Amino acid sequence: MKRSEKAEQILFQLEELYPAPPIPLDHRDPFTLLIAVLLSAQTTDLRVNLVTPGLFEKASTPEAMASLEVEDILDSIKTCGLAPTKAKNVRRLAEILVERHAGEVPADLAALEALPGVGHKTASVVMAQCFGVPAFPVDTHIHRLAARWGLSNDTTVERTERDLKAVFPESTWSKVHLQIIFFGREHCPARFHDLTGCPICSWAATKKRALDERRRDDAARRRPMKAKAGR
Repeated sequence: MKRSEKAEQILFQLEELYPAPPIPLDHRDPFTLLIAVLLSAQTTDLRVNLVTPGLFEKASTPEAMASLEVEDILDSIKTCGLAPTKAKNVRRLAEILVERHAGEVPADLAALEALPGVGHKTASVVMAQCFGVPAFPVDTHIHRLAARWGLSNDTTVERTERDLKAVFPESTWSKVHLQIIFFGREHCPARFHDLTGCPICSWAATKKRALDERRRDDAARRRPMKAKAGR
């Protein structure tokens, strides 16, 4: 089956499962979404949604955030991964928005990527969800599923983004990104996943891929047993 044919069938299944996927990060506007996505690196969306209400109560605009001390920001986000670095980035990001962008989040991918702590994926999420610009944000989870499904060759996130954009219609990119995220959470975990019983992996993944993952997971299960035996 060609990649384009797989993508068409996958899109059909995702539409049936998630016809209107919500943005998983709570936010009010482009600025609060930008901050939430920045905080989500190496942190679950659930954790981010727990800490952002307190942070945004202190400051929900670039002007207010820039007026906070880094320690005040850190106090609100300290349970997030990489919190000290993120606190510094959030403060400096807010200052730059005030100094260079009149306190507004720029609707420009390059300008967003130039902000502290904002990578291509974060910038793409903001462009897609806040400004309606077609984008296909790819994180490690989407990267993994694209490889399982044979839609990319599992090398880099950048290559995966290019491959996915090539097989899905541009008008679907922003929505498919969310649909894949929700599918991964509900049906397609990273480890100890039976590809043969998955609604999409069962037919989209190659037999070699399913066998390789089963062997990897079997080896992972044996490692704790070996460690105990060696004590």
